[in-house]
Amino acid sequence: MEQNMTTPNDGSASLKERAQEFLQKAYRLQMSGHLNEAIENYKQSIEVLPTAEAHTFLGWAYSFLGDFESAIDQCKMAIELDPDFGNPYNDIGAYMIQQGELDEAIPYLELAMHAKRYATPHFPHYNYGRVLERRGLWFEALDEYKASLELEPNYTLAKDAFYRLQALLN
Repeated sequence: MEQNMTTPNDGSASLKERAQEFLQKAYRLQMSGHLNEAIENYKQSIEVLPTAEAHTFLGWAYSFLGDFESAIDQCKMAIELDPDFGNPYNDIGAYMIQQGELDEAIPYLELAMHAKRYATPHFPHYNYGRVLERRGLWFEALDEYKASLELEPNYTLAKDAFYRLQALLN
């Protein structure tokens, strides 16, 4: 019997490795614009071994389709699996901002800022700056954009927002 190459466990790799293979494939598919195939591979990764990363990235794929409810649900599942992982908190905050739910976004962004495990801690500062700017709290927004840039000086979105707002206020 010929074995299907997408079978979750072909015996040659551990569950963790197999789940990681699906996750990496899904990411590549998503970055090349193949969202539906990416979603299927994220789901396969989760089926093999649920991880906070796979749920968060599945949520991100749903957000590309404008399905913020599913995106947020996936991030909440990620948080249940690993409450120390910062990405899903920031992502929920970002999705809420996109939906105009600024007040609801703040607690998630604050949790992301204090997460124990987060490779990109500059994101929630930038997103919180966006909330503050939309509220007309420009100096506070500048502080958050600056905090984002202190963590990642090459973060273009924060740099652009900081200089745009700074020019507006001068």
